[in-house]
Amino acid sequence: MSDTGAFQIVVGVDGSEQSLKALEWAIVEAKLRSAELTIVTTWSYPIMAGTPGDIVPEDSFKEVCERIQAEAVQTAADAGLTATGRIVRGSAVTVLLEAAESASLLVVGSRGRGGFTGLLMGSVSNQLVHHAACPVLVVRSKRAPQPQG
Repeated sequence: MSDTGAFQIVVGVDGSEQSLKALEWAIVEAKLRSAELTIVTTWSYPIMAGTPGDIVPEDSFKEVCERIQAEAVQTAADAGLTATGRIVRGSAVTVLLEAAESASLLVVGSRGRGGFTGLLMGSVSNQLVHHAACPVLVVRSKRAPQPQG
């Protein structure tokens, strides 16, 4: 629970399909529970973003996160919910674990923007499930394939 005693939901949003599904779920749950909703977007500047001629300015990463965050907060507002938005530079795992320290629930998508798309759970969601101080809900955008036979 948060310091105020209210049910608090933290949701990680990176603009991926799964994170937007997680946001939808978190908004519905926050409305049902009259909960506080915090939308967290993280960013970090990659050590190597391509060849020297392809280097993307560091400010571009932050600007993309600002746009994603603004759209997420507006989505909550459109649903009739006031949400707090946070953009934090750093590792997604570290930032989300810190944001969820006093939360009642952490909601994330099963996959983000990076990694191997064939995996059922990404490295960030996997780490959060194992290390968060609160329950973690991992939202998938599609149903998992069912075994044949």
